[in-house]
Amino acid sequence: MSIASFGRNTLKLKTLWGIRARLVLLALILVVPLMVDRVRLLEDSRAKQVSLAANELSELAQHTADAQREIISTVQAVLQSSAYIYSAASHQGRGCAIMRASLRVDLPWIRSLSIIGKDGIVRCSTEQSVVGLDLSDRNYFKHAREFHEFVISDYIFSRAANLPTIMAAYPVSAIHGGEEAVVIAAIDLKWMSQLMSKRGDRAGVSVLLVDSKGVILAARPENAGLIGHPLKDTSLLEAVTLREINQGRESGSIMFESANGDKQAVSFAGVKGTRARLIVSVNEAKMLGDIDRDIWTAYLQLALVGILALLGAWIAGERLIIRPIEVLTDMTNRFGEGDLSARASKAALPREFVPLAEAFNEMASQLSEREREMLAANDRLTVIASIDMISGLANRRGFQSRLEFEWMKAIQTDTTLSLMMIDVDYFKLFNDTYGHLEGDTCLGRVGEVLAAIADQNAGFAARYGGEEFCLLLPARDAARAMQVAEIVRAAVEKLAVPHRTSSYQSVTVSVGVATVTPGDSQPQDDLLEAADAALYAAKRQGRNTVVEHALVPAAKQQMSLAG
Repeated sequence: MSIASFGRNTLKLKTLWGIRARLVLLALILVVPLMVDRVRLLEDSRAKQVSLAANELSELAQHTADAQREIISTVQAVLQSSAYIYSAASHQGRGCAIMRASLRVDLPWIRSLSIIGKDGIVRCSTEQSVVGLDLSDRNYFKHAREFHEFVISDYIFSRAANLPTIMAAYPVSAIHGGEEAVVIAAIDLKWMSQLMSKRGDRAGVSVLLVDSKGVILAARPENAGLIGHPLKDTSLLEAVTLREINQGRESGSIMFESANGDKQAVSFAGVKGTRARLIVSVNEAKMLGDIDRDIWTAYLQLALVGILALLGAWIAGERLIIRPIEVLTDMTNRFGEGDLSARASKAALPREFVPLAEAFNEMASQLSEREREMLAANDRLTVIASIDMISGLANRRGFQSRLEFEWMKAIQTDTTLSLMMIDVDYFKLFNDTYGHLEGDTCLGRVGEVLAAIADQNAGFAARYGGEEFCLLLPARDAARAMQVAEIVRAAVEKLAVPHRTSSYQSVTVSVGVATVTPGDSQPQDDLLEAADAALYAAKRQGRNTVVEHALVPAAKQQMSLAG
């Protein structure tokens, strides 16, 4: 396959894909907004459900914490009452008996009441097996005696009942300052769990009561096996504690990611009067399972609609657009290969393509005339590309073309060819002193002088680069070339363009002249190098002067300097 054929096939493929892509885009523009709107509604519903769940969790945590607080409050009231009874009846020796008789049967979460002496020994209790136990090492006993206030312990394992429990303690000294006994109550965790089972019926919700060390005190029935065990993920308790510190209050909500990567919405509330916290959490995946499935279904439907739109656009495009394009492409290829009689048959095309076919036929009839106009325009562009806009002379490209032409002509006619290399003296200083705009003006005036002298002597002037010019004189010997070079030098000096940084106080030029009779084996560069060497010599001689470099004909295979 040729490069041209490969290029045409590639262009054809790009065209087909472009049309199909536009058809698919049109189909998607019609369908996708409806599907996207549905997805947006589902996402909004998801966000609302998350917000609703967060509020429910927060309320659940607060209400459950309040219910637990009610249990603690009733325990505190019983302890205060028992302390008062014991204090009032202890001098009669009946304090213990009265306290046992006063235990209310409608408070099943109080397992037992006991009186501890100042030595930490249980003096009397509603549970006879407890009497005589030494509880002096218990922190809740020490705290009650030291601070004379009601206190709730963290999770402990009861020595008497051999069951997990929490203890409430109240010092009798808070009622009667002289008495150092402490009234304690063992709270049954089972009843606290039963209270929690009445709340939190949302799927995936976990409700736990934990002490300050993270040990679970109470849980719903399905999590009863966790009671007495620490939280599996201790970072949850740390996150709750940090949020309490940052917010400055004992309740709040956080988003938490467990160690196994599950995201959970967590609400917490402290149980007033204790160091326990009620923690309510729900697995986000379970909570949002239904809405997430709906969203994924919407995405799949969107993908399916997109695929159907693609297939429909592909088939429709093939029949209604691609085949007519192939017909027109074939006509174009034939025309491009030189078959100017190629025309598109309008009868084989859909009516939408008829204007295109007519335009193609019109193009074919006008192409020959346009091609001629294009060739003329290219010739004009070629001329423009060879002109230096500052000096108005030919540029280096134009000079090179003319040199090749004159060189071949001189070989054919066995005539001489002279070249002058002309450089404006101290031009960099001129630019630095007067600015680049004045420098361009100066080059323009020098160009005008060279153009006039070239016309007078059937020569060709060009700007070679920067401040350097050249003047080509066909069929002129060395003597005539030197005369013309002197005319150039004098004409520029006569311009009297001010140049205060030059030793001549005006703009001058140095000219290097070389003349040669070209031969078949002699390169054109010899003439350029000779003229350039002569120009260099002119500059070394003080500038504003003309120096000749003579070239011996190539047949002698040598070069000699003159001057």
